[in-house]
Amino acid sequence: MTERYNIKETEKKWRDVWTERKCFEVTEDTSKPKSYVLAMLPYPSGRIHVGHVRNYTLSDVVARYKKAKGFNVLNPMGWDALGLPAENAAMERGTHPKDWTYDNIAQMKSQLLSMGLAIDWSREVATCDPDYYKHEQKMFIDFYKKGLAYQKESVVNWDPVEDTVLANEQVVDGKGWRSGAPVERRKMYQWFFKITEYADDLLKGIEGLDRWPDKVRTMQHNWIGKSTGMNASFPINGTDETLNIYTTRPDTFYGASFFAMAADH
Repeated sequence: MTERYNIKETEKKWRDVWTERKCFEVTEDTSKPKSYVLAMLPYPSGRIHVGHVRNYTLSDVVARYKKAKGFNVLNPMGWDALGLPAENAAMERGTHPKDWTYDNIAQMKSQLLSMGLAIDWSREVATCDPDYYKHEQKMFIDFYKKGLAYQKESVVNWDPVEDTVLANEQVVDGKGWRSGAPVERRKMYQWFFKITEYADDLLKGIEGLDRWPDKVRTMQHNWIGKSTGMNASFPINGTDETLNIYTTRPDTFYGASFFAMAADH
């Protein structure tokens, strides 16, 4: 063979064949075992990068392997497209968040399509589509009616540049991971889900994830945040009041010399 392999021409030819034959579109087939391959949905920031290529190459290998083994494989794609970052980016560019988001989705989709991934694009979703988030809204209402969604005041990590709340993992050396601004601690009313109702079930589920890295399992344990201890009341000298505390180490009471109370107790 003297001619060089023409990547663009050859790979486009076979991508078109796969699309025409709907090779990766899946329908119900009870004669085959099922396999659901779902990689984390990308945030449509404008362009894919090498991290995206790595991530979806890995899930592509799994999907193709399962398909070759005779599984009925569902490997969908979608866009994690709702949130303040889109609004802030759109304001910086003088455009509407919807236009900025959907333009990015179109650009990133064209790039992912050029990779020839074994994705069922007929199952594509975007979390900013009303047809998608209407289901989340219904779920929230159901949670609220069952007492599993509630509001309370809590201290949060506030990014003064992005005007948004950050998770602890998004605070790096006391600064916002995107803006680099020093993070402030503020009290705000916010919504919570009562996951503590299901802490035991969640922790039990982690035990079955024996192929997960230990550090990730530990992070999940810490996120669930269950602790086992007891409540105790101590009299305050000269008053009829008591100081009520919770501790996981009641065996240390006899060695305690003082109690420290938060300034906003």
